[in-house]
Amino acid sequence: MKNYEDLAKKIIKEIGGEENIQSLTHCITRLRFMLKDDSKANDEVLKNTAGIVTVMRSGGQYQVVIGNQVPEVYAQVMKLTQLEEKGQSEVQEKKKGKILDNALDVVSGIFQPILGIMAACGMVKG
Repeated sequence: MKNYEDLAKKIIKEIGGEENIQSLTHCITRLRFMLKDDSKANDEVLKNTAGIVTVMRSGGQYQVVIGNQVPEVYAQVMKLTQLEEKGQSEVQEKKKGKILDNALDVVSGIFQPILGIMAACGMVKG
């Protein structure tokens, strides 16, 4: 999908509008929203929208899986809304989760930078 502005407008509308967005970050393939009210998000419409792979709810986040074009869609969402760009540390401070979720986030954060190296070593050894 070349017109990321249309996709961004559709996402904003179907998650309950800009007023329902508490914060927004993104990773490699997903927009990660912290919503004020999850029940306002329209999962089925988003799942059936061209350019969106699926939607998920995980760790208190509403995640819209887009794929490799996520930086372009993220930029359009930020352009269309009055959201401030926040660093990952600011979002983590506001995130309230269960102890197990927080522990898993810490462990995955520790191993993520070296995961590629570990996989390469395993392939070489094999």
